Amino acid sequence: MASPIMLVTGGSRGIGAATARMAAARGWRVVLSYKGQAQAADEVVQQIRAAGGTAIAIQADVSVEADVLRLFRTVDEQFGALTVLVNNAGMLEQQMRLDQMDLDRWQRVFSANVFGSFLCAKQAVLRMSAKYGGSGGSIVNLSSAASRIGSPNEFIDYAAAKGAIDSMTVGLAKEVAAESIRVNAVRPGLIYTDIHASAGEPGRVDRAKAGVPMQRGGTPEEVAEAILWLASDQASYLTGTLIDVTGGR
Repeated sequence: MASPIMLVTGGSRGIGAATARMAAARGWRVVLSYKGQAQAADEVVQQIRAAGGTAIAIQADVSVEADVLRLFRTVDEQFGALTVLVNNAGMLEQQMRLDQMDLDRWQRVFSANVFGSFLCAKQAVLRMSAKYGGSGGSIVNLSSAASRIGSPNEFIDYAAAKGAIDSMTVGLAKEVAAESIRVNAVRPGLIYTDIHASAGEPGRVDRAKAGVPMQRGGTPEEVAEAILWLASDQASYLTGTLIDVTGGR
């Protein structure tokens, strides 16, 4: 029997890269997509292959439907029937108050974080659903603790986008539960990744960790463990579930 197939969007760095490496080490064939960081994506693939795993990287901007269609066609052609989609791709913009933001910023943030997840989820459902002749599967969306905290004075737009991911997760889970697809989400808190540097504050986790009950930031690997558990048969009776990986925050 062929190994299961996992697609991790935004797999060139941070949580996505950690998930791809961990999945490959546990026997998954891994496809990771990346928007612009070709070298970083290639490094993840080489690490996986050096450890005996199977992986490829595909360039795709998940907010562009044509790119998403090409991404999923490539998975079909090179690997076969997709087993798990990890909707990880996302982004932050610079920290600021809502009254300093413009509409273009909100459109960029929602395109990357919400529309991309929708486009990928749609293609996954069309392949996995028993309604369309599929063999079932699992979708794990990456939300954020920001969806319930609100990220005032920093990223209200990002928090709103992740709130949309929460709602999509619950709604889609109910739509496809009888079609052999489970849909869940992980909501990371303060995690040591370079997304904070891209938003203008590389040391954000260390600054804010005093507000975490566990008094520390999390690692990408700790989030990846939750993602892979939700994707696995060990979580076979979970759908529409949001798991916080936040150190109690």
